[in-house]
Amino acid sequence: MSTDPTPSLPAFSWTAKTHPGRVRKNNEDSFLALAFDHEELAFLGRLGEIPASHRELIFAVSDGMGGANAGELASKISVQTLTELISQEFHQRRGTNHASHPELLSLFIQRVHEKTRKTAWGYDECRGMGATLSVCWFTADTLHLGHIGDSRIYHFPKAGGMVQLSEDHTTVGRMRRDGKLNEREARNSPYKHQLERSIGSHPDPVEPQILSIPFEAGDRFVLCTDGITDGLWDASVEKIILTPPPYLAGINPAESLIKEAMESSGRDNLTAIVIETQPS
Repeated sequence: MSTDPTPSLPAFSWTAKTHPGRVRKNNEDSFLALAFDHEELAFLGRLGEIPASHRELIFAVSDGMGGANAGELASKISVQTLTELISQEFHQRRGTNHASHPELLSLFIQRVHEKTRKTAWGYDECRGMGATLSVCWFTADTLHLGHIGDSRIYHFPKAGGMVQLSEDHTTVGRMRRDGKLNEREARNSPYKHQLERSIGSHPDPVEPQILSIPFEAGDRFVLCTDGITDGLWDASVEKIILTPPPYLAGINPAESLIKEAMESSGRDNLTAIVIETQPS
């Protein structure tokens, strides 16, 4: 009897939520959740679970920027273009492209950048628009990360603790990585939202952060836009995910992050995706 050599992913569960916040009328954030293989691509809902399977999973968040509704358009272009590229590579071509996952992620983000840039320069009302893009691509036992901007990806290993996997591509983020600022100084800096890298806002090719790390059943991950981190310190994010207070009982993790960030700030749009890997 032949066996399928493709390793299976563990079971997954997730919750996702987006909110315009207290100040803005429109929501310039977008998010994406997909399950796919060489035969089928399926959109996932705001919350759910999927048993162990051979399908790969992608979760992504994008935070748009620009005047009028341009930021909202930029984030939508980012997630829609990413979906189209995945469909072309894995559904229509049925896996004929043998590039590695990191190579594909880098290529996809570059193409998203080009599509957004062409739209921005093609229409006066879209000039200057751009977006962040943070992507988690789960294969059997590896997370492949693609990231540009100041949205964030956190890892909560089964053994405990929290690690920020993504780099903040801001002037302040670079200074913090260089040890020139601590978290408090970075949060209070007037330049904390000054992006050094983003999707679509400049003509040069982008340089995304690409990272691959192993994961195991029991690990958790959070993707969020800066509306969350504007309201929550790192320690608060960790507490909400690992040891939520009693008053958050019955509220799913993504909603809990948004609720707490809204209480503290809510000045920006807020989006969170919380993913948990489970034993098969």
